[in-house]
Amino acid sequence: MRLAVASGKGGTGKTTVATSLALAWEATALLDCDVEGPNAHLLFHPEIESRRAVTVPVPRVKEDLCTHCGECADFCRYNALAVLPRRWMVFHELCHSCGGCRIVCPTEAILEVPRTIGELVTGGRGPTRFFQGVLNEGEAQAVSLIREVLAQAPGDGVTVMDAPPGAACPMVTVVRAADVALLVAEPTPFGRHDLEAALSAVREIGVPTAVLINRADWGAEGTRELCRRHGVPVLLEIPHLRRAAEAYSNSIPLVESVPDLRAPLVGLLPRLERLAGKRVA
Repeated sequence: MRLAVASGKGGTGKTTVATSLALAWEATALLDCDVEGPNAHLLFHPEIESRRAVTVPVPRVKEDLCTHCGECADFCRYNALAVLPRRWMVFHELCHSCGGCRIVCPTEAILEVPRTIGELVTGGRGPTRFFQGVLNEGEAQAVSLIREVLAQAPGDGVTVMDAPPGAACPMVTVVRAADVALLVAEPTPFGRHDLEAALSAVREIGVPTAVLINRADWGAEGTRELCRRHGVPVLLEIPHLRRAAEAYSNSIPLVESVPDLRAPLVGLLPRLERLAGKRVA
């Protein structure tokens, strides 16, 4: 089973839940796909084994072959290329590495060269393998690095994937790769608004979804009602606990700081596995 732990907004406790599920389940792998703000390692404490650069192909022109016809720039939907009468320019931050400009060039003047966008960190803790993507500062193409992290998921066992917050392309990329999604929500007006956006996104993807309400004692009835309207089960509610907050500030995972939660977290596994079996083909 591949579980995507996601949220409509940041700060709901998504990574706290993802790391504790991986520890409580002794998961096969934990994937930190929140490449723009990766912090699962702070709670999971893996032994880091290797780091390698992740690259994407970007175009480069052979000036002696370029006729400045502009076919490549006309093709690019992301405006990553500009062709002037005597100059050819590429804006790497906008390039999606599709290779189309190279294909349409009538003089074969374009080649592709690698450009580093971040790194893949590999490690482990006990029986659980750990993979984390770290996007270079200023990079805009998070999805390319997320796909590299997702490619490390083993073919068997249970994989927990910590998705980026929100309902944009990075989060959607992770949920598409999952068998089931668990949305971590907080019972605040902002939390409900963003949870509804996330629920709408996963419905379009067709991935079975459940909700975990964090800080539920803040008043969770509005969040429960929202989940009922969307036909999504609430599998667990966790109250706001001072000891958990203090432990978090000291990089102690929830499953260790609040031992009473281990059994409920372990109990989520068979319930999520049953949901995963209902995935829309």
